[in-house]
Amino acid sequence: MKLPLTPLDFLTRARRLFPERVGVIDGDVRRTYTQFAERCDRLAHALRDELGVEPGDRVAWLCGNTAELLEAYYGVLLAGGVLLPLNIRLAPAESRFVLDDAKATILFRHPDQPDVGHPVRQVVLGDEYEALLARQPAELFGVPEVDEDAPAELFYTSGSTGRPKGVLLTHRGLYLHAIHSALTSSITGHDVVVHTIPLFHVNGWGTPHFLTGLGGVHVMLPKFDAAEVLRLIEGEGATRLFGVPAMIRSLLDHPDAATRDLSSLQQVSVGGAPVGPEMLAEIEERFGCTAICGYGMTEASPTLTRSLDKPGEAPSTARRATTGLPMVGVDVRVFDDDDVEVPSDGTSAGEICARSNHVMEGYLNRPEETAAALRGGWLRTGDIAVVEPDGYLRIVDRKKDLVITGGENVSTVEVEHAIATHPDVHEVAVVGVPDERWGEVPKAWVALRPGATLTADQLVAFTRERLAGFKAPKHVEFVDELPHGGTGKIMKHELRQRG
Repeated sequence: MKLPLTPLDFLTRARRLFPERVGVIDGDVRRTYTQFAERCDRLAHALRDELGVEPGDRVAWLCGNTAELLEAYYGVLLAGGVLLPLNIRLAPAESRFVLDDAKATILFRHPDQPDVGHPVRQVVLGDEYEALLARQPAELFGVPEVDEDAPAELFYTSGSTGRPKGVLLTHRGLYLHAIHSALTSSITGHDVVVHTIPLFHVNGWGTPHFLTGLGGVHVMLPKFDAAEVLRLIEGEGATRLFGVPAMIRSLLDHPDAATRDLSSLQQVSVGGAPVGPEMLAEIEERFGCTAICGYGMTEASPTLTRSLDKPGEAPSTARRATTGLPMVGVDVRVFDDDDVEVPSDGTSAGEICARSNHVMEGYLNRPEETAAALRGGWLRTGDIAVVEPDGYLRIVDRKKDLVITGGENVSTVEVEHAIATHPDVHEVAVVGVPDERWGEVPKAWVALRPGATLTADQLVAFTRERLAGFKAPKHVEFVDELPHGGTGKIMKHELRQRG
């Protein structure tokens, strides 16, 4: 008998094979997989028997990386619902839009999150949530009959270019994404992961699924804090860390990085934005582990590539700083404007397009936008890349982020990488701003390291030593901090609006 492909299999496997393994750590709370699975059962009973959730209902959660949100990844699906995690950085009006658009039936909200002012029924995490679970029978809920092609999770895009869109991820897609991720990156049940990536962001990069299925350890972190991350790495023996560049930069710059014992770390994965080989080399030198890059998007569940060294070839930080190679189960091509695949020459640029069994089902109630995103059977990412002769992809920019100045294309990623090598620069973002003579020109927004006194002229001269003159920023604005979204990514659309 064929079994449907569903992430619920990972919970079933963990409870049967690793019952006494401590799999979830959240502050002082330490739960075995038996205890974790029982709480998932109780949540499913509560949803179906007390709260009236029907199959297909959207169940929203508004909280950081807590053990309760990890329980929702399985309890909601056990009840036949669709998990809808909300970004805690959204304004109340944005959250109300998502709840309306998704037609959410219930909202679980952490007490440190404000009431968004929506009439949907709410359950407050903490005492109310614990009382709800305590009223349920301590018995196996049982894996329901599942249509593997039915939605299991619903994530909303950031909406930086308009209203957020709901991305439907199916049971089958999420299951295969977990398998593909674990197989490509050699994840094992011995791994201990500190959850720095928000679980409300693109499926938590797959960690709630593959780590559970293998019996690894989830170390929950409600809110990113560099000192706490470093403490948890040492205290819990973390082996793998996933983070966006801003998070990793904060860890590298924190004074505790020099005093904590980080020897348990085996790999740091950086994603969410391109980084240069200098950062990866610094990670490897300071943390004593391998550093790689990853690439993906909400619509792909999310991972598409990993920048691993090829078997049989010498390790290369330069290669690991690229966008990488397609993950197992993923077909990635780079097409020009005529949908012709570009040559692997390291210079011919085109749009990254992908096919995989874990690409989204589509956007909720957005047939036209779904058709455009999946035109010709390929997921159109909007990212511009070149393919190196050895097959590694290298992103040069987002379509909307390319700066066209005096007829020349300028990659903001290239300029950012050059500026980021200056020892006084903590973080940088480059955007295009209008210019009467050139149409638009690059502008750099720069946050300096504490105590630095770098001037705009000095930074421009530094950049001109490394890049063509037309690529150097024509304007530099120093800020205390760049704007970041809930995932830690720099919100360039806000910088464009500032001008």
